[in-house]
Amino acid sequence: MIKSRIGLWETRFLCARPLPSNRSSNASLTASKPFSTTDKPMTIGGFFRNLTAYLLLVMLAQFCANVANASDSNSIRTSCWATATLSEDIVVVARDEQRWSCSGSDQDFSIDAERVLLRFDIPPIQTQVRYLLSRRSALEALHLLAIDQDGAVRQASFPAAALRSSMAGGYFKVALPDVTQATRQVIAAVDLPSHKMTLENAYLSPADAGASAVDLRFLLLIAGLAGMLVMPLIFNVGFYRALREPFVLWHSALTSSLLMTIVVTSGLSVALFDPPAMTLSWMTTLLFGMTVSSGAMFTYSFIEPGLMHPLLRRILPYCAAWAVFLSVFHATFPFVARPIQSTVYTAAFAPILAAFVCAVVDALLRGSRAARFQAIGYAPLALVGLIRLVTGVSPSLHSMDAMVLFYFGCMFEVLLTTLGVAERFVIIKRERDLARNEADLLERLSETDPLTGLLNRRAIERQFEQLREEGFTALAVIDLDHFKAINDGYGHNTGDEVLKAVAVALKAGANVRACRLGGEEFLLLFRGQDVDAQAEFRRQAIPATVANAVPGLAGPVTASMGITPISDDDAFTTLYERADKLLYEAKSAGRNRTRSAIGPTQSSKAVQIDQAMIA
Repeated sequence: MIKSRIGLWETRFLCARPLPSNRSSNASLTASKPFSTTDKPMTIGGFFRNLTAYLLLVMLAQFCANVANASDSNSIRTSCWATATLSEDIVVVARDEQRWSCSGSDQDFSIDAERVLLRFDIPPIQTQVRYLLSRRSALEALHLLAIDQDGAVRQASFPAAALRSSMAGGYFKVALPDVTQATRQVIAAVDLPSHKMTLENAYLSPADAGASAVDLRFLLLIAGLAGMLVMPLIFNVGFYRALREPFVLWHSALTSSLLMTIVVTSGLSVALFDPPAMTLSWMTTLLFGMTVSSGAMFTYSFIEPGLMHPLLRRILPYCAAWAVFLSVFHATFPFVARPIQSTVYTAAFAPILAAFVCAVVDALLRGSRAARFQAIGYAPLALVGLIRLVTGVSPSLHSMDAMVLFYFGCMFEVLLTTLGVAERFVIIKRERDLARNEADLLERLSETDPLTGLLNRRAIERQFEQLREEGFTALAVIDLDHFKAINDGYGHNTGDEVLKAVAVALKAGANVRACRLGGEEFLLLFRGQDVDAQAEFRRQAIPATVANAVPGLAGPVTASMGITPISDDDAFTTLYERADKLLYEAKSAGRNRTRSAIGPTQSSKAVQIDQAMIA
C-alpha cells in the first residue's frame, strides 16, 4: 500500500493512501477528503457525455476514498534523524544519541548535509519488517543497519543504480539486513539526497507496497485510465488526416506524455517492465517537462487566432522550451546545486504556470471557445502544479507531488480537451467546406458566361487538355451572320435574347461542350460518331430556335462555321486558329455555311457540309 504523509494540502485536495503515525504502529489512519470538481460542468457534448464524465470522476474519487480507509498497522515511520559527512562512520554516528533529532510527527528534514540518517525504532511486539520504501528521487547510495538489543549490527549498502522499484507508484524498495525479534533499530543512511520527499516518506514494511487486493484494484483502475488515454490518440489520427492542423499534433504529444507519466509513476511500469528506480526517477522528471511543454504548445496552437494577446501567444513557445530545458538539466545533473536544486527547479516553473493562466484568462475574456475547454480541463492539473510549487518552495510544508490528484486530472484534462479538439475539428471543417464551396462557386462564375450560361474562353482553355484525354475529337467555331445589324436595328436587349437562343440551339451535353468566346462567336468541342454531322445539325438549328425565341425579326438569323479535328499534339490556340480560318472561308464564300477539315465518313447521313445550307 502506498504510504504518504497526510498534511494540510493533502487533506483538502488529495485522495491519497495514508501512512502510519510516528508515535505508534497501531495509530489510526486519517482518510483524506476527495477532490470535488465544479458542479457546473461545461455543456458541449450534450447531457449524456457530461453525465458520463461526472460519473467517472465521482467513481475515481470514491474509489480513492475507499483506498484511504484501508490500513497497514505493521509499517513503521521514522522516529529520529541525523546528519553526517560521507567520511564519517555510520555506526559511530548511529550510536551517538547527541546527533539525533527526535521531534515526533513534525520532522523538519534537511538535505544540506552530505549524508542524512533516518532511525526507525522497532517495538518488541512488532511484526518483522523486511523492506525500506520511500519516494524516488536522485541519490548516490543507501546504507542500511539493523541494530539488535545487545548492540549487534548487521549492515548492507546499495548504490543508487541497484535500487529496485516498488509496486507502489513512485516508490523504491530495498531489502533490509536480517531483522530478528531482538532488533530494536533500523538505520537508513542516504548519501547525497536530492529531495526531501525521500526522507519524509521513508518507512519500513513487512512486504512490498502495492501487493494487496485493494492496491491491485487501484492499479487496474490506473490501467483503465491509461487505456482511456489511447483513444484520443486514435481519434487524433483521423482529425489530423482531415485537417493537418498543428494543434492536433500537440494534443497528441500532450496526451502521450500524460499516458507515459501515468505508466512511469504508477505500478504499471513495474508490473510491465520492472526498470531500476533511478531510471524511473529521471524519466519522471523528463516526462514532466514534456507534459508542460506540449501543454503550452497546445494552448499556443489551439486558441483561435485573434483571441489571445499577441504577446502572450509569443511567450508560450518560450515557456515550452524553458520547461524542456529545466527537466533535461535537472534529470541529467541532479547534484549540481543539490541542497537547493529541487526547490529552484520547482520554483522555475512558476513563470510558466503564470503565463499559461494569463493566456487562458485573456482568451476567455476575448470570447474563445477553445479556452473554455482548457480552463476546465486543466483545472485539476493546474492545482497539482500549484500544490507542487507551494509545498516544494515553502520550508514549512512537506513536499508532495499529488500523484492521485494528477491521475484524476489526467482523465479530466484529456476528456475535456479531446471534446474541445473534436468541436474545433467540426468548426474548422465547416469553415473549410464553406470556403471551398465559395471558391468553387467563384471559379464556376469566373468560367461561365453570365448572359448565356455557357462556358467562357478561360474555362475551355483550362479544361482543354483534360477534354482531349476524355475523347473529344473535333473543334468548331461558329459566328452569327450580320449580328451587328440586329444590335443596331433592334437594340442590344434583342441582341442578348438572340445570343441566349443560340446557346439553346447549340445544346451542350455529355458529348458536346459549348463555349461563348465573346460577342457573337461560339466554340464547340465534340466526341463520338459523326462529329461533323453533330456540328452541322446544331448550326442549322439556330435560325428556327432564334425565330421561336425572338419573334419579330425581319429575317432568319444564320451562322457560319469552321470545324477541324483535334490531333494529339496540337495546342488549343493552334486548333482554334485553324477552325477560325475555316470559319472565315465560310464567311467569304457567302455565309450561312460550313467549312470542315474533317473528311467525310461512311456512316454520316448528313448533307454535304461543303455546300451552302440555307435555313
